[in-house]
Amino acid sequence: MTTEAPINRRIVLAQRPLGAPTSADFRLEESAAPEPAEGEVLLRTLYLSIDPYMRARMSDAPSYAQPVAIDALMIGATVARVEASRSSSLAVGDVVLSMNGWQDYAAVPTKGLMKIDASLAPPSCSLGVLGMPGFTAYVGLLDIGRAKSGETVVVSAATGAVGSVVGQIAKLKGCRAVGIAGGVEKCEYAVSTLGYDACINHYDDDFAEQLAAACPQGVDVYFEGVGGNPLMATLPLLNVDARIALCGIISWLNGANPGAVDTAPQIMRALLNKRAHIQGFVITDHYATRHADFRRDMSQWIREGKIQYREDVIEGLERAPLALIGLLRGDNFGKVVVKVAQG
Repeated sequence: MTTEAPINRRIVLAQRPLGAPTSADFRLEESAAPEPAEGEVLLRTLYLSIDPYMRARMSDAPSYAQPVAIDALMIGATVARVEASRSSSLAVGDVVLSMNGWQDYAAVPTKGLMKIDASLAPPSCSLGVLGMPGFTAYVGLLDIGRAKSGETVVVSAATGAVGSVVGQIAKLKGCRAVGIAGGVEKCEYAVSTLGYDACINHYDDDFAEQLAAACPQGVDVYFEGVGGNPLMATLPLLNVDARIALCGIISWLNGANPGAVDTAPQIMRALLNKRAHIQGFVITDHYATRHADFRRDMSQWIREGKIQYREDVIEGLERAPLALIGLLRGDNFGKVVVKVAQG
């Protein structure tokens, strides 16, 4: 008697967005789950990571990575459970970090899969504080930003998946950490839970003035993941030889607003006057040289209770498009993950 293969739901890119993505840009498809070949495992997705870079991959504009093709599976990191194994390296029930994308099941080779130690933190944390966002914060602040004790570090999106870790590492390294976030609740969380010295609400009319008051000694390191108003308010505060670690521009991913002011001259003038160093970085370039250091340090900080983290969990694979749309609007509070199945 043969067992009928389970249904595999998958979300594909239906069309390229014009501006902000909408539900019409995605399509849910169903088919039989694949069978693993020799040396492969069948993975059941438990959690799917939702990250800003996904918007860039929906576009066919030139980028550091290939765009998602029309009608192709949306990409994404996942935490998944081994449902069937034809490999000696992983057994049924093992939980791994993978790149299954937006779907329920995937049959994949075991090379590149990382077994998750659930004794340190919940498995979903491998998509956040112990995963790519945490690693981005670590490399961006310490290697790109070269933050030193006594310096002032300003962090855009201070309570997001990356920014929340940046601020905490900055404090561990003896820096003054000033966050920027959207809303009173997020700012209060940044100070009371994450340990920021101050956090400024970028929706306030006097946002720029508040930020300047919170940085009386100027800004030595700016961790940039947003662009827009946070960048423009920070530029006048840069100290000579300031460093800007550029990991994202989420406010500009959907394109410029009609009638938007050209800020390029202002940006370039500030960089020139302050002899500032700005470096864009893509975290995949640093796995070979720095990932082991990150895992060692972050694991120790979590064990010692020195790093706090928060997840924004969305239930159901079918809600992944809404999760990404909300993330790009700034609706999330913490690292966004979609819970696809029970662990």
